[in-house]
Amino acid sequence: MDKGYENNHAHMAGTIVGDVVLDHMLYGEAFYFMHLAIPRLSGVMDVLPLIVPGRLFDVLPQDGDAAMLEGQIRSYNKRTEGGNRLMVTLFARSFLLLDPAAFTPCNEVSLCGYLCKPANFRTTPFSREISDLLLAVNRSYHKSDYLPCIAWGRNARFAQNLSVGERIRLAGRMQSREYQKCYEDGTVAERTTYEISCSSLERIPSP
Repeated sequence: MDKGYENNHAHMAGTIVGDVVLDHMLYGEAFYFMHLAIPRLSGVMDVLPLIVPGRLFDVLPQDGDAAMLEGQIRSYNKRTEGGNRLMVTLFARSFLLLDPAAFTPCNEVSLCGYLCKPANFRTTPFSREISDLLLAVNRSYHKSDYLPCIAWGRNARFAQNLSVGERIRLAGRMQSREYQKCYEDGTVAERTTYEISCSSLERIPSP
């Protein structure tokens, strides 16, 4: 396993929802975009963006197919009318279609990276403690992914005492969340953001 894969590993099993479309071509290889729906224990559904290299399947997946993948969480900047926007997506390194009637949903993420800016600690109106973090995770070819993470309770309190540049290991799940974007002209747009919800968080020494 390469070092970048050790730093950033996702194991997912869910149901494909919506269309599967050609996203881009790179060095003659096709990469396809789709959404993978994975239920939480609460019953809420996370619908996650997924890129799959065409070489990983013989038949194009369809809406309603169940699939399992191993891969990474990637990020890139997308230019929009309002400026640059950080886009977060799953990238498959292995992909297998499953029996839709007999599979167990899975959403497991492990990351090892560096804190990019101070954690934003706050308390919700329901008195829940929460911290937002931005983690820089190195991958192959001297590239890095900048991944938004969210921690709750004791993990949130721990995160607020971390220093920028510290190396962190965390485990959790990737989730989707709806929110409203308000513009200066008064218009409001419905948006979806993707983040890693931490179940464990620890400080580790730099290599």
